[in-house]
Amino acid sequence: MGPSSMYNVALILLFSFLLGMSSAKLSENFYEKSCPKALSIIKSGVRSAVQAEPRMGASLLRLHFHDCFVNGCDASVLLDDTANFTGEKSAAPNNGSIRGFDVIDNIKTQVEKSCPGVVSCANILTLTSRDSVVALGGPSWKVLLGRRDSTTASFSDANRDLPAPVFNLSQLISSFSNKGFSVREMVALSGAHTIGQARCVSFRDRIYNDTNINASFARSLQAKCPRSEGDNNLAPLDSSPIEFDSVYFKNLQSQKGLLHSDQEFFNGGSTDSIVNTYSLNPLTFASDFANAMVKMNTLSPLTGSNGEIRKNCRKIN
Repeated sequence: MGPSSMYNVALILLFSFLLGMSSAKLSENFYEKSCPKALSIIKSGVRSAVQAEPRMGASLLRLHFHDCFVNGCDASVLLDDTANFTGEKSAAPNNGSIRGFDVIDNIKTQVEKSCPGVVSCANILTLTSRDSVVALGGPSWKVLLGRRDSTTASFSDANRDLPAPVFNLSQLISSFSNKGFSVREMVALSGAHTIGQARCVSFRDRIYNDTNINASFARSLQAKCPRSEGDNNLAPLDSSPIEFDSVYFKNLQSQKGLLHSDQEFFNGGSTDSIVNTYSLNPLTFASDFANAMVKMNTLSPLTGSNGEIRKNCRKIN
C-alpha cells in the first residue's frame, strides 16, 4: 500500500472514529427528526397518569432513580424476571415497592405506534421523571437523550447500590459519593421525598425506636403501622405529598421525617445547614434539585452501538 492509500485509510478511520464519538453523545434534540412526537406523547402519558393518581408522579421519579443508581440509566430496572434470570425487580429495595411499570408500558406502546423501534425505554424513564416533577408543581430541567437499553440487569448490584431507609448519614454520604454526588447534591436529591408515600415496613423501626422524632408524629404513625402487621400500609413522606415543594425540609426541622434516613439529614450533623437553606429558600432547592437530576440522568448511559432499543420494556429483544 502506497503513502497516498495509507493516508486515505487513516482519514477514513479517523472519520469513523469521530462519527462513533458523535453517535455516543447525548443530545436534547436526539429525536427531533427520528421521532418528533416522542416528547409530547411521553408528557401526555405522564400527565394522564398523574391526574388519575397523583402518587404516580413520585413512583415514576423513584423508578428512574432506582434505575440510574444501579449500573446507570439503562432501563435495567424494567426487566421482568424469567425462569433463567433474576433481575432488579426482585432485589430487596425494589421488591413490592417500586411501581409505575404499567404507565411506562402504556407510554412505550404509544411511542412505538408513532415511530417503531426508535425510542429507548431508558429515555422514556428519564423523561417521565422530569415530566412527573413538573406535573406536581416542581421544576423542569433539560433532558439529554440518546440512551439505549441494557440487555441484562443485576440483582446483586441493586441490593448493594441503592441506599436503604435505615442508613445513617455516613452511609448515605458514601452511597451517593460512590455515584459521584456531593453532599449538597445528595440532600437536594433527597428532596424528592417531598412527594409520595412509603410503606410501614420502611419506617416501623423509626416510629418505635428512634429518639430524634416528634412524639405526637410518632404516635400518629403507630396507628397506621402496628409493630407486627400492616407492612404495606402507607404514610406520606411529607405533609404535602402531592405537591413538589420544600415542605420536606421544614418537616425535618420539626423532627417529622418519615424515614430514618430522611431525618439523618437534620440530626445535628454536617447537613443541617443545607436543610435550613432549602427550607428557607424553595427556589434554591428547586434549582439544586434540577441540576442534580441532570447529573443523575447522565450516569453511565449506554450509547452508540451499546445495548439495544427494546420493543417491550419488560424483556430484551
